[in-house]
Amino acid sequence: MLIVMKHGASEENVAAVVRAVEAMGYEAEPIPGRRRTAIALIGNDGRVDPGRLYALPGVFRVIHISPPYRKASRDWHPDSTVIRLPNGVRLGAREVVVIAGPCAVESEEQIVDTARRVRAAGATVLRGGAFKPRSSPYSFQGLGEEGLRMLAVAGRESGLAVVTEVLDADSVQAVAEHVDILQIGARNMQNYPLLRAAGRADRPVLLKRGMGASVEELLLAAEYVLLEGEGRVILCERGIRSFDPHARNLLDLTAIPTIKELSHLPIIADPSHGTGSRGKVPPLARAAVAAGADGVMVEVHPNPAEAVSDGAQSLTPEQFDTLMSQLRLIARAIGRDLAEPALAAAVAGA
Repeated sequence: MLIVMKHGASEENVAAVVRAVEAMGYEAEPIPGRRRTAIALIGNDGRVDPGRLYALPGVFRVIHISPPYRKASRDWHPDSTVIRLPNGVRLGAREVVVIAGPCAVESEEQIVDTARRVRAAGATVLRGGAFKPRSSPYSFQGLGEEGLRMLAVAGRESGLAVVTEVLDADSVQAVAEHVDILQIGARNMQNYPLLRAAGRADRPVLLKRGMGASVEELLLAAEYVLLEGEGRVILCERGIRSFDPHARNLLDLTAIPTIKELSHLPIIADPSHGTGSRGKVPPLARAAVAAGADGVMVEVHPNPAEAVSDGAQSLTPEQFDTLMSQLRLIARAIGRDLAEPALAAAVAGA
């Protein structure tokens, strides 16, 4: 960290900053310049509050040299993190992982049928919401614990790993007993007690970017999970709010290569929530894979017209089949492959 003093700052101002830095437990090295003096803060472990420094007389600017997210940063962890799921699928490696399933679990028949169909098309992870945080309190809120049980049945019968959203810190352990991956949704990206609880649950955590969050804020949210000891964090670009009403959200494809540069954590894209429109999902999914995403999350429903949640952005199984064929070609064109559900088949038949 570099503390830049104002032009004309006095020697006492500089000395006061040095004393403040040392009082925090760090070293301070003044760097005199022709017009300004800068002070290098040495040994920053990410815990320095720049507000304490800005409050000192003569301080002009505080510049972060190292990112404030140490554990999520590629500077501190140069090798990409690879997450191995219980069905043998690797996320963050050469393979591109496809996560698919309905927005909400509606019945055991619906979720089991969907699991079998997306697995047959090549998906390796099943998604489905048991608890649904909806904008309107009158909308379908999910089947709760019964939905979790149905998800677990669908995962066992299909051999797919299972991901579902957890809404609060108190329910983390109960949800973790039924699924392989805990999802923290966009609305909860900065729910710090939930992030910490998820980091202690011994499950990979899929963390979605908030609708108004910067990339740095997403990585800082991941840092909360990492600090609790859970290193298997999957980041998800799911669209940010835009002024343009032509799509539900703006899927920020730039975030994919940006996060690849800044962080070692795998990054996937959710074009279903990123667009809110069935017709826009396939082209954005294709673009996400081309941009280097480690996976895509797509909503698929046996009959979208009858879906209780997000039917307008859900693909039919036939549309999903076509998309998978396209994603295979794109992945191969950039030197990758789609993750294969071979082990999933063995698990399902065991």
